[in-house]
Amino acid sequence: MKSPTSRTPPAIAIAFAAVGILISGCSASSVINTGGDTQCKDFTSQDQKKQNDEISKMLKDKSGTDPTNLQIDATRLSAQTWCQTLGKPDSKISEAPHG
Repeated sequence: MKSPTSRTPPAIAIAFAAVGILISGCSASSVINTGGDTQCKDFTSQDQKKQNDEISKMLKDKSGTDPTNLQIDATRLSAQTWCQTLGKPDSKISEAPHG
């Protein structure tokens, strides 16, 4: 007879880990790709690859198709400039003017 072992289902373990990260002060966008919901304070502190990932998701969510590298670069620069000038730390990058 096998002895019962306590195993936590993976979904529950992931949920607890996510809650722990959020409680510890990390923003959601540092853990998952939040796309257009990324706040300026998080976006401006990310490296270029992570910013491109956020912008790419935002553009794909909007149009339904994968954006070109030119679209990603132009939108990233627009969002970055807007966040550093007119945007507030808690503004979403989707609020930045972009094509």
